Amino acid sequence: MGNYDDQYEIQKIDYKTLNGFSEKQISFHHDIHYAGYVKKRNEVHSKLKAVDKAAANANYSEFRSLKKEETFNASGQLLHELYFEMFGGNGKYTDDMELIKKINEDFGSFDNFKLDMMATAKAARGWALLAIDPTDNKLRVFLADSHNDGAVWGSIPIIALDVYEHAFYVDYGPDKAKYLEPFFNNLDWEKLNKRFMTFKNVYNK
Repeated sequence: MGNYDDQYEIQKIDYKTLNGFSEKQISFHHDIHYAGYVKKRNEVHSKLKAVDKAAANANYSEFRSLKKEETFNASGQLLHELYFEMFGGNGKYTDDMELIKKINEDFGSFDNFKLDMMATAKAARGWALLAIDPTDNKLRVFLADSHNDGAVWGSIPIIALDVYEHAFYVDYGPDKAKYLEPFFNNLDWEKLNKRFMTFKNVYNK
């Protein structure tokens, strides 16, 4: 028993290529890596329904292993869905967007934000995340080496920059830095602004 009946569907994307990303790169990333997290999350849920919970143990147990992989695959699913959802634009924004105003307020300028985001991406092994910090409602860039590692409880990601090798290796090989500009150039800031507007008041006190 338990709340493990949910099964998740792989979200489709409307584009096969993006500026600076080949169809092969996008296909591998979406159809294999992202889809794999969804499938494994569903598999973990199915196994959690039948696992022996009485045998749960912190040193090792099947239940512990499944619970660890539950968060890995769930976070992998959610961050990848945000990643692909953000694209489709030309990387241009307007200064009157509420998200841009908030970025300028919290980072001092858009250039400062981008420098922070790109430095975090170069330093990370998994993700650079622009997120709303629940402690003070400010935007901050967080580093996550794995889908379920490095997250701040309660934070809401607005931009998810995937820097796992599977996100860029087909097109750019080991040159992660060369992948970052095309990432920014494909962002749809209208979508991002809408997401920010949805969540910006969550932590207002």
